[in-house]
Amino acid sequence: MYHMRKEAEDIRSQLATWRETLHRHPELSFKEFWTTEYLKKELAAMGIEIVDWGGETGVVGLLHGSRPGKCVALRADIDALPIEEKSGVPFTSENQGVMHACGHDSHMAALLGAARLLAEHKNDLKGTVKFIFQPAEEIFSGAPLMVKKGVLENPHVDFIFGQHNICEYPAGKGLISSGSIMACSAFISITVHGKGGHGAVPHLAHDPVVAAAAIVSSLQSIVSREMRPTDAVVVTIGSIHGGTVANVIPDTVTMQGTVRCFDLELFNEIEDRLRRVIDNTAAAYRVKADFEYNKLVPNVNNPPELTEWMRQGPMKEVYGEENILPCTPSMGGEDFACYMAETPGIFAWFGSGNPDKGIKFSWHNPAFNVDNESLVYGAALYAQVALDWLAKEAG
Repeated sequence: MYHMRKEAEDIRSQLATWRETLHRHPELSFKEFWTTEYLKKELAAMGIEIVDWGGETGVVGLLHGSRPGKCVALRADIDALPIEEKSGVPFTSENQGVMHACGHDSHMAALLGAARLLAEHKNDLKGTVKFIFQPAEEIFSGAPLMVKKGVLENPHVDFIFGQHNICEYPAGKGLISSGSIMACSAFISITVHGKGGHGAVPHLAHDPVVAAAAIVSSLQSIVSREMRPTDAVVVTIGSIHGGTVANVIPDTVTMQGTVRCFDLELFNEIEDRLRRVIDNTAAAYRVKADFEYNKLVPNVNNPPELTEWMRQGPMKEVYGEENILPCTPSMGGEDFACYMAETPGIFAWFGSGNPDKGIKFSWHNPAFNVDNESLVYGAALYAQVALDWLAKEAG
């Protein structure tokens, strides 16, 4: 039996140093150049083999155990957000207008900690650990690219584990549930083509603004009148642009939005329903509409048997049974699902809040912060999962 939490507690100071250093140097998606070099340097110092995976940013490392066996992958995301930091921490962002406002700095620090712990247990490893520091999660592009480039091969990844901070729960709490816990996600784009004219004589125009308003309203009928009440579906139009002058009817209106749901089959069906409503509504207003449906990521779907193994094994060891909680399904998207579509995997949450320290603001908030104590649990769980899963598979 391995006791990774106790060992992670012994490197608490180093975990904080890693996280605070990374927090000072946030970088946007696919621009994580400083971050990539820093991670490579730290991993190489531990004896982790750095693999050229074919991308400009992001890092893949390998740790081969003393005995042959299967391969487990541990993934952390590394990109930041275009937000001006207002957290007030002494290690605030030095990159103006960019901030680790989703806690990916904590994920990286935890995975670096796991790499260090596992390197010290190299002789206990019955197989290989692949460390995946993934770029561009915030734009749902990093995982699809890594899968396409073959990151799950050479060696083939038999199981992958990922986790994310959640500030609504304190450090020392771990959350996991089986089934669909994060939503399928798509972006939609609609361009309404009408006939412009003077605002005082609308009968001589084909008004795309009125048509666009009708389309926005009609799209909601898909959710309220075509979906089962028990199906969780979101269709949101978040951006509308059309016209520049108060008394001129424009030729076009553009709209962008998002679609979220937990059922992958339903997710694939919604596109046709949206197209039908958009086309028919446009026709009713004597305009035409172009429609694009860009599927980004499938749902994160935790298999029941792996979820139970996590609860009774690694999470119980790291958190204690009384501190393992169910997680509420989130309409947020997570491109970790792209790995799970290719190989068995599991996704969990680690508590990172501490209201007594003012750490209470959620993701993407300028005042967002993470309790460094949560890094102990994050690092411990990464390492515990790798050791326990490889041992289980080796028999």
